Amino acid sequence: MLDFFISPALAQDAPGGGGIAQIVMLVGFVAIFYFLLWRPQAKRAKQHKQLISGLAKGDEIVIGGGLVGRVTKVGDEFITLEIAEGTEVNVQKNAVAAVLPKGTIKSI
Repeated sequence: MLDFFISPALAQDAPGGGGIAQIVMLVGFVAIFYFLLWRPQAKRAKQHKQLISGLAKGDEIVIGGGLVGRVTKVGDEFITLEIAEGTEVNVQKNAVAAVLPKGTIKSI
């Protein structure tokens, strides 16, 4: 009896072209993820690995915590860092943030 006053609601067809549009969108998201996230991160990791493998005795470095010093000994996993005359600390190689130009410690 109320059907006369209220029309039944019918669902519309879904927009989009079907499966191909969804596949194209998925490929687009994967491409964005690759070029904006994965590729730059892999490049930074490769540069850091080269920086760590190139450490040598006498290099002036800064570690992640901001500590600056001169490398006195290089091991497989750790380096010995002279932070003041007669004061040495052992630091993991992965903590090295950057290699500084020679003479930086004297200018600080």
